[in-house]
Formats: sequence, structure tokens, C-alpha cells
Amino acid sequence: MKVVESGGFSHAARQPGMSQSAVSKLISRLETRLGARLFNRSTRSLVLTAEGCAFYERAVTVLSDIDEAERQVGRGEQPIGRIRLNTSASYATHILEPLLPAFCSQYPEIMLDIVLTDALIDLLAERTDVVVRAGPLKDSSLIARKLGETPMLIVASPDYLQQVGEPASVIDFDQHKRIGFGYPRQIEGWRFISDGEPVHANPAIGVQASDGEAIRRLTLKGLGLARLAAFTVRDDIAAGRLKVVLEDHYAEDSEAFHAVYTGQGGPLPARVRALLNFLAEHGTVK
Repeated sequence: MKVVESGGFSHAARQPGMSQSAVSKLISRLETRLGARLFNRSTRSLVLTAEGCAFYERAVTVLSDIDEAERQVGRGEQPIGRIRLNTSASYATHILEPLLPAFCSQYPEIMLDIVLTDALIDLLAERTDVVVRAGPLKDSSLIARKLGETPMLIVASPDYLQQVGEPASVIDFDQHKRIGFGYPRQIEGWRFISDGEPVHANPAIGVQASDGEAIRRLTLKGLGLARLAAFTVRDDIAAGRLKVVLEDHYAEDSEAFHAVYTGQGGPLPARVRALLNFLAEHGTVK
């Protein structure tokens, strides 16, 4: 293309800093590989053959397509495109949803695809950009940005406590039912301090659900005790819809939230960086 557009080998050689003979050899190698002559050469002129014209026109199209592809990828420097975000229903309901108008206004060319689940997922298999989860990070191939830490509270509805009785000690949990998660958790049961000693309480499960927000709603319905993140139930406690039990007996019990993403495969796209930065600034839990 450079030879055609500059009108000769010598002119084509100047821009890349090559010799005229080097350019001529490259054209000869190309013609040999293609099995066709691209130029008719003379001491005074260089004229494209029919095959050369066809090859040049196709090459222009191909390189134009490559340039366009690079521009599309280069737009990754701007926050644009689709982000698949997988998060818990609790985080989505109490933290993310109130923030979405501001995020969408700030980044109008980002399309968020939000999937709600508390279960662990494979980011690559699920084609997911960012996952928000509670608990420690185990997979060393992933990177996490901390989104704060929240106390965990044991709560129940006033109706439930009136019916079954409010526990006065850890031993009283034997008379109660808990609302649990429908999948294995890193920490099963509840941790308390009784007479200065750590105690592990594990009330029988009466009902279980697949996510924390469903467990909160079931707790509001009076179906049992539940261990829930403080940021999800503060409004319910303030309004009297839920009550904290045995708060004076809690051991240190909190969970950190992280935005998790893959750390392999080069720099993060700007759209993903924009979301991570936004969550780190506005989407923290307490």
C-alpha cells in the first residue's frame, strides 16, 4: 500500500526508514507468496497490474477494518459498553439500587447487566466482569476491592418473639427456629460470648432461602430468627419491624464486602474501572 500510495519504492522506503532495495525485496517476496505479479516495473515507471489493483483495493478494506477494530477497542479508554455485574440481592436492594441513577447519569454509555445471586460463581464461565460478595477472598487469580465491613445482627420480628419468647441466653436458642441459607456458608451457626467464653449456637433451621434479602423478608413475616447484615435491617430495627436479640452476648461478628474481578489478561477496560471506582466511593457498607 505504501508503494502504491507514494508512487515508487524509494518514496515508500522513506517513512519507515528502510532502503529502496529492502522495499523491493519485500514486494518480490509478497509476489512470490501470492503467485502473482503486483507491479509492472521499468526504469522509469511502476504500474499496478490487474492483480495488483485487486490486491490493493482489498488491502485498503482489510486495514481499514483493522483500524476500526482498534478504534473500537481503544474506546475502552472511555467508559463505554456492557458490564455484567453479579451481586447479592441484599447489596443490590439496600446499596446498589439507590446509586444507579447517579451512576447511569455519570456514565450514560455504560449498559449494566445485573444478575442477583448469593451463590459463588465462576467469573469467566459466567462472562461476568465484577462480582460483589461478602467474606474473604480465596481464589488467588481474582482481585478484590474492599467495599467496607458490616456488623452481623441476630434479629426477629416482635410477633415472633411474643409468640415464642425472647431468648435471655444462648441456651434459649434450643427453643427457637432460624431462617437459614439454602447453600453451604463459610461460617455455619452463630458466635456468642457466654460467661466470658466463646459459644457456638446453631438453632434448627425452620425455613431456608437462597439469598439474604429473601431471608430478611421471611424474618419480617415472623418465621424465625435470622443472622443478617446490619445495613440491610437498620431501617427495620428503627421502625420497630425487627428487634435485635442477645446483642450484649455477641462475639466479634462482621463481614467484609468486596468487589471481585479477574486480574489476568491485561489492563482493565475503562468501563470496569469506572464501576469499581464508583462502588469504592459510593457503594460501601457499614
